[in-house]
Amino acid sequence: MLAGTIRDDWILCQVTSNRYADSKAIMLDNTNFASGSLRVISYARPAKLFTTNGSLIVSSVGSLTDDGLRRVLEAVIAILHASLPPEPAIQEDLDV
Repeated sequence: MLAGTIRDDWILCQVTSNRYADSKAIMLDNTNFASGSLRVISYARPAKLFTTNGSLIVSSVGSLTDDGLRRVLEAVIAILHASLPPEPAIQEDLDV
């Protein structure tokens, strides 16, 4: 879970044991967990986001360390930021 929103909705990121060909995938091992763990080295895929209501979440295998969560969030933000159109150039008034 990356973040909670209103009405018990959550933004989540796919975690899988298969890296696929995802260059943005972030490796997660047991050192990245503050509590709980995964059975195998896994990968957070920051381009694979989804939302769900908390009532559909049955269990949790653990929680990431602050650093682990920060790495995933920063990767998501970088992907979103890359989609922004370039800012218009600022022209300065030049008194000649």
